[in-house]
Amino acid sequence: MVGGDPPPTTRLRRVDTPYGAMETRTISPSLPPAPPVPGVRVLATIRRYAGRWGLIAALAALPVYYAVHDLTYGYQAGTVAGHPVIHHDLSTLGFNFAVGLSNGAIWALIAIGYTLVYGIIELINFAHGDVFMLGSFTAVGLYSVFGLGSSTGGAWLIVGLIITLIITMIVTGSLNVLIERVAYRPLRNAPKLAPLITAVGFSFILQNVGLLWRGGSPQSVPDLINVQQPLFTVAGVPIQRGYILAFAVMIPLVFALSWFISGTRAGRAMRATAQDPEAARLMGINVNATISLTFLLGGMLAGAAGLVYALYETNVWYFQGFKAGLIAFTAAVMGGIGNVRGAVLGGLIIGVIQSLADSRMGPQWTEAVVFGYLIAIMILRPRGLLGEETREAG
Repeated sequence: MVGGDPPPTTRLRRVDTPYGAMETRTISPSLPPAPPVPGVRVLATIRRYAGRWGLIAALAALPVYYAVHDLTYGYQAGTVAGHPVIHHDLSTLGFNFAVGLSNGAIWALIAIGYTLVYGIIELINFAHGDVFMLGSFTAVGLYSVFGLGSSTGGAWLIVGLIITLIITMIVTGSLNVLIERVAYRPLRNAPKLAPLITAVGFSFILQNVGLLWRGGSPQSVPDLINVQQPLFTVAGVPIQRGYILAFAVMIPLVFALSWFISGTRAGRAMRATAQDPEAARLMGINVNATISLTFLLGGMLAGAAGLVYALYETNVWYFQGFKAGLIAFTAAVMGGIGNVRGAVLGGLIIGVIQSLADSRMGPQWTEAVVFGYLIAIMILRPRGLLGEETREAG
């Protein structure tokens, strides 16, 4: 040892030779730990708390601002004898939340399809929004098959809608599996740009199918459930049938999917394939069948969202899938790509942001506000609200 050099470290290494196993010693200097850089720990702590509390502040900023505004300045609730009637309460904000959460339930169902596919093969399935659009078209086409119209009521309306939901989910799930088999599986080992461009191409193909099916203009469809009829009131906020419909479809499907992924053999195969496809294949898992199953589940949820959208909005359009797909993918990224719970949370949050922006600022600002929130969340928490669940994220 020379002067101030650190003491050496001896490591044993076992080496196989033609004459048997031998142990060799490797001597290397043991370097002392680097001294802490002044201020690094403080900056890390500030960044951690800024990311946590800044995220909460960013999400709460818009609702809190409008809550204070409604309580302080009030809002016009009507006119009496030509004079405006000003109320100072949170009824309008509650109505914005009710509309936003019901819309968000639809976005959540679509977003789960994006997050499932990305989580297992790390592909952005741009055709997913158009599968949702064809789900709406399929559901509306089945109205006449089962004799469902504005005058249909009673038990047959419920039974007819349940059958329509099941058939629509089967159709869109099968379509999604077909897309995976034809377009994505042959490119499984290709550079990532190839399947990405293929997904964009299939999106345009499905858009043109919708264009040929129902034309290029938005079409009104029968309001089967009187979607705007209030059922009851909570704190001055009327709860309409459309709100109940959105959650009555979304909540059972999300719980069923969560149970399937965590409690079944096929679900465990999905999680294993998402974590390491090669290791899953060595363990005897049919990776191709598992990926097809993932596309089937995502497509079925898109079909369910398509039926709810048609009932909720009472109109369909061949271009609805582009906007819905963009919003749903944003929800998946915001919640944490690959994370099912994150996709649901992101969809609900985006629905509320959209409702507030539409009502308070005007529809022309909605997209800017939504993506502004997305940028803020990505800066404060790059892996999304609940964190990514992908191979790259660990």
